[in-house]
Amino acid sequence: MEYRVLGQTGIKVSRLCFGALTVGPLQAALPVDKGAAVIRRALEAGVNFIDTAECYQTYPYIYEAIRDWPGEVVIASKSYAYTREGMRQSLEEALKTLQRDYIDIFLLHEQESALTIRGHWEAVEYLLKAKKEGLVRAIGISTHSVEGVRAAARIGEFDIIHPIINIAGIGIQGGTREDMLAAIAEAAVFGKGLYGMKALGGGHLIPGAQEALAFVLGIPQLASVAVGMRTAAEVDFNVAVFNGLPVPPALRAMVGGQERRLHIEEWCNGCGRCVERCGAGALSLDGGRAVVDPSTCRLCGYCGAVCPDFCIKVI
Repeated sequence: MEYRVLGQTGIKVSRLCFGALTVGPLQAALPVDKGAAVIRRALEAGVNFIDTAECYQTYPYIYEAIRDWPGEVVIASKSYAYTREGMRQSLEEALKTLQRDYIDIFLLHEQESALTIRGHWEAVEYLLKAKKEGLVRAIGISTHSVEGVRAAARIGEFDIIHPIINIAGIGIQGGTREDMLAAIAEAAVFGKGLYGMKALGGGHLIPGAQEALAFVLGIPQLASVAVGMRTAAEVDFNVAVFNGLPVPPALRAMVGGQERRLHIEEWCNGCGRCVERCGAGALSLDGGRAVVDPSTCRLCGYCGAVCPDFCIKVI
């Protein structure tokens, strides 16, 4: 496994980052021991970097996977908190549940522009304080927006940017794939540590996974790429691709044949919270229940986190 340093942070991470969203309640909803076993398989293959978020509800999986692991594990988490107190609670929850003295990377979740970052500045001030106290090592943002990357690049307090990027441009807001590539290159000039997300377009690009992963691995400014994995086969496939090894045909067929979709249960009562939450505009209300447009859905599962009746899941 190849390792790179994230910008000027001194944090060395594997090129393949384990995206923990997929094992948790918003997607595969694996039992904790089963999800932890998938993470552990990645660790055993040389992956030392795990990406999660408060809303993913996957801290217990990560704790179980790393609690007796002898090597160093870099953890990045995220929070939607916009006040000092809210961010304090978010960080304390991560530290408590993961049973760690510090979190390596803590990000503002899904920032869109300089305006939204300013609206979260109280939370940034708390993270800067936590960084001085050794509770976090690096801070920054995650974003689906070209403008979000460009804005964060110019904020000296930020160390890390976690942008969406994939070969098809799926889910990129405010510009094209080429616009996002230019913004990533610009952020690297400012010394930011960058690791990508949604390399497989939330699952849309799984049938052409090798080509899609080769594309993101060819972006020189990305130290790492977070890829969601929910089975041992997916771990083995991604490790082979990231290590430049041939993928056995049977494994390629097993992983490439998977399709994912957003499932909405019949008991949906049409409250509309998921519609408000969807940053891609893929959800709407029709006939008193939520419906999804598969052509624009990013398969992130974030809508499921706000559903009061637990009727939305990526399957």
